[in-house]
Amino acid sequence: MTDRANTLPAQPEPAPSDASVPSSARMWNYWIGGEHYHPVDKEAADAAAELYPEVPRIARTARLFLGRAVTHLAGEAGVRQFLDLGSGLPVDDNVHEIAQRVAPASRVVYVDNEPLVLEHSAALLASRPEGRCGYVDSDVRNVEHILERAAEVLDLTRPVAVLMLGILGNIADDAEAASIVARFTADLVPGSHLVVNDGIDTPERVAAAARHNARHAESAYHNRSPQQIASFFTGLELLEPGLVPTSRWRPGTAPDQIEEIGSVCGVAVKRQRTG
Repeated sequence: MTDRANTLPAQPEPAPSDASVPSSARMWNYWIGGEHYHPVDKEAADAAAELYPEVPRIARTARLFLGRAVTHLAGEAGVRQFLDLGSGLPVDDNVHEIAQRVAPASRVVYVDNEPLVLEHSAALLASRPEGRCGYVDSDVRNVEHILERAAEVLDLTRPVAVLMLGILGNIADDAEAASIVARFTADLVPGSHLVVNDGIDTPERVAAAARHNARHAESAYHNRSPQQIASFFTGLELLEPGLVPTSRWRPGTAPDQIEEIGSVCGVAVKRQRTG
């Protein structure tokens, strides 16, 4: 059920989504089996998959990792608050549904700047009555604005899990991406967590991405090395098994049944305040 008292104050009316220009959020929704995409998104997504055949599997594997990470955080780690940056379009098992199955009082704030996500945000606000959900329409670069709005739902004096799955590649500049992560985690209290998942670069992928980005600049995505992604966790303590291929983060299956793909992930805890 949806409890409107559990949402943030009303957002501005969404601008009409442009069906003539591919959207990374809609392309991702297409790859993970969603329904919220236009023909132009399917065309761009299929073109990207031709150059980079792993990308649909990367998207689906990231979604499975999200479920495992949130289940662990809401369960064993005892986290009750989640800030999902670049949440994307709603699908089955959104963050609040996963967390509230484990802990019904969990609170979740979703953040995205894709107009179509705002149009469908009601599905992201269907909190259980014990918990609370909110949505912030914003670019991830607007850190202070996001935290200010999120504080209307989340208690930032208590631990928060910041989720950044498939979003940092939208920031081309390495220093800017690192700064954004640091600004989101700097003032969070000890016991807070950071969850990151992103594609990694190899010579073959760099060449494929360059060809795709030259043809589809509007959906360009910048993969990084595992070492660069590991640097986003500076000052935090990575939980076991550390920074690993996405399919290998606590998979619950035999190692020889795990499919390797070109992305890595990690979950880290903040032991002391930094900043």
